Amino acid sequence: MQKLQGKNIVIGVSGGIAVYKVCQVVRLFKKLGANVDVIMTKNATEFVTPLTFETLSNRPVVTDMFRRGGHWEVEHVSLAKKAHLFVVCPATANIIGKLANGIADDMLSTTLMATTAPIVVCPAMNVNMYRSKSFNANLELLRKRGVHVVNAENGFLACGDVGDGRMAEPQTIVDSCVELLCPKSDLVGKRVLVSCGATIEKLDDVRYLTNFSSGKMGSAIVDAALNRGADVTVLLGKHTAQIDERANVVDVATTSDMLNEALARLDDNDIFVLAGAPCDYRPQKVSQTKLKGDELALRLVKNPDIAEQIGLRKGDKFLCIFAAETDNGVANAREKLFKKHADLAVLNDVKHNDVFGSDTDVVTFVTADGATDYPEMSKREVAELILNKAIGK
Repeated sequence: MQKLQGKNIVIGVSGGIAVYKVCQVVRLFKKLGANVDVIMTKNATEFVTPLTFETLSNRPVVTDMFRRGGHWEVEHVSLAKKAHLFVVCPATANIIGKLANGIADDMLSTTLMATTAPIVVCPAMNVNMYRSKSFNANLELLRKRGVHVVNAENGFLACGDVGDGRMAEPQTIVDSCVELLCPKSDLVGKRVLVSCGATIEKLDDVRYLTNFSSGKMGSAIVDAALNRGADVTVLLGKHTAQIDERANVVDVATTSDMLNEALARLDDNDIFVLAGAPCDYRPQKVSQTKLKGDELALRLVKNPDIAEQIGLRKGDKFLCIFAAETDNGVANAREKLFKKHADLAVLNDVKHNDVFGSDTDVVTFVTADGATDYPEMSKREVAELILNKAIGK
């Protein structure tokens, strides 16, 4: 049986160059057996014709708020009630602003207001729009109301800029929707501890040492574990990634803070995924005044190794560590695996791959049995693979 057989998905298409990618989204949903209805804004029809979506969905496309037809159902109410899931892609700043502020002035925004189905938005816009305070305030408001967001990715944009704002790839969007409609429950009853983001080590009252971690990998693991039924605790350092509000968040600053919080929760968790990036070193002495001078000499001392301390105490619990390497990657990851008594080491080649802040990754899984290379995939897909390993899949 096809995974989405009998599921009704309404796709709202707003105006933007990413409309062409929605053709593949419709195709993938149909391939999984879903019934797909498409609503297009007037601006969306400037990029792809309604006929294209009618051909792909085998359904009439709705574009006109006041269309006269051969049936007497109120169209926006009919589609709103029919939907098991409502997906807006691309979701422009305009439609997200309307949804956040209760504006219903066309067919798409009116149907969104009328639906009680789960809503998924897939933002797509210029990088400066994507980072604007007004857009992010609207998006945050939608998140708090339970709207699901498939985050935009970093890449080349139609305007010629490079940065965040590129609509997620069709397969990523469809995979996220499948999880909502057909959630896994294989982690129900499991407790997962995830370290996420970078720690900081203070130099003086103005400066500190840290690293490039954005927290995106940790965030992906948190989302995936929660959606599979786990009870999740996050030890959260400096980060820019969004963290699911369903998680129990414990804020940490230094590497010692992260270690102490992890050890305090050792007995309460079954799976440990150390996706955080703790500073390996800290200043031997923190200056009580702002450091000044033409030259500055720092004496650093080694921080405790969080993974090793957990590995020594975990017993038969699952421990996943990460190895960011520039050379001899597999050999170094294997050495860390055994030294830290871990069950899985996820190797990142940071010399040849853009890992920090990226939405995708190229990883090698290193275990006691060998090493497995994976092609480039989203960090969410990496997270799913890690959790599969944790429960022996």
